[in-house]
Formats: sequence, structure tokens, C-alpha cells
Amino acid sequence: MKALYLDCFAGISGDMTLGAFVDLGVSYDLLLEELAKLGLGEEYRLEMKKADKHGIFGTKITVIDLNAHTHTHDHDHTHDHDHTHDHDHGHSHVGKRDYAEIKKIIAASRLSDSVKQTSLKIFDFIATAEAKIHNRTPDTVHFHEVGAIDSIVDIVGSAICYHTLGIEKVMASTVELGSGFVKCDHGLMPIPAPATAEILTGIPVRSNVGGMEMTTPTGAAILKSLVTEFTDAKEFTIEKIGYGLGMRDLEIPNLLRLMIVEISGKKKI
Repeated sequence: MKALYLDCFAGISGDMTLGAFVDLGVSYDLLLEELAKLGLGEEYRLEMKKADKHGIFGTKITVIDLNAHTHTHDHDHTHDHDHTHDHDHGHSHVGKRDYAEIKKIIAASRLSDSVKQTSLKIFDFIATAEAKIHNRTPDTVHFHEVGAIDSIVDIVGSAICYHTLGIEKVMASTVELGSGFVKCDHGLMPIPAPATAEILTGIPVRSNVGGMEMTTPTGAAILKSLVTEFTDAKEFTIEKIGYGLGMRDLEIPNLLRLMIVEISGKKKI
């Protein structure tokens, strides 16, 4: 059986996931073509480059928010641009959509039903977590948390890539969270950010990297939506590997490793 294994030794974020899928062989042109079906093309552009961490080359995908006043995307307190806790770098209010509006955009798009369902499942985990933390209903959760264009592109893009691969099962390793505190508009927040912690309930985690946020709410929600088994025992045959680059320069390579693997002799779940 063909499966996908997410090796989260340096955590996971939306842009790392997107980069890893493209590095794994999902067509970048196809990704752009499918994303265009959202009808939000005037709000962003994608940049893709090959780069390395500790000599390991992978793919870095950056979503450029065309409505932002400033493009300070390489901020140093989070390694991707989930705006759940990171609103202090000059964004216009155009990107602040609530969950109800995001659902409408996805429903009205020309994306396939399976991509729509997966995208909404990912968003739903984030909206539910944010709603619980901020004591509101999911539909009214304001998505500078998640409605900023880069989060939308990361989530829908990851759903597109996942369905392109036609994988039967998704597995993942224990998830690196990082530790310490991250600055946001409410002040200092503990790592993992409250939404990340909420989404990762029931998922095995660890904190080996000090003073850094390694897993973001978007990354956590992608994991929660796709993965049916968490294991560090790599009992499979690796067929193909892709690396998605994060923003950080750390003692460990800031990469998400995606592997297409063959599992033999196990019953399908």
C-alpha cells in the first residue's frame, strides 16, 4: 500500500508542507493552476526557490501578500506566516476574513469536491481551536488568525497536493513543538501557541528545540486532518523523498521531510 510519511523532526508549518509536496514531485504549475480556481489571484503571488539547510536542498515556497503594507515575511519569531499570533508586521485589513466567509469562498470555487472537503476540514480544526480559546463561535473567529491570504493558500495548496498524489494512508512522526514564548499582539504567548496545543490534543509531541516556535496552527491542523497513524518506527520501503524548507537557521535543519513509502503485509485501515 502506498502511504505518505511526514517526518516532523523540525516541526511543521503550512509553507513547509507546501514546499515539501512540490519537492516530492507535485507539479508546481498544476498547483498554481488549481489555486487559481479560488479566485483570489489578485491578493497574492507565490515564490518558489531551491535552497538548503545544513547542505540538504529542498523547496521553499513563500506566499507574498499583495495587500500587505510591508513585506517583512522573514520575521524571526515564527518560521511561517500563520497569523494566529503574529500580527505585528504591517498587514492591511483586507486579509482579515472570518471562517464563514472562507467557507463561502471555498464552496464557490471551481476546486474538486475532495480538495474542498480537505481544505474545510483543516480550517475547521483551526477555527474550532481559536473559538474555544477566545470564547467565540467558530464562524465568527476572525482569521487574521487564519484568513490571511498566506494561510488560505498554504491550506488549500496542501489539500490540492495531497489529492494529486492519490495516497491511501498518511502517517507521521512525533511532532517537534519547540519551546519558550512567542510575541504577538496580545503580548507573549507560550509555545506551543494555544491554538496549536488545542489542535494537537491526542497527538504525540516533543520539545527539543529551545526558544523557537517549530509547529504552527496551520501545520498542526494539516497533520490532524490527514494523518491516521503516528509512529516513529519507520517500517516501510521509502520510494521518494521531498524536503520543505522553513524560515529558521538552527542547530538542526529546519525542514519537513515528506516520504512516499510502500507498506507491505499490513491490512488496510
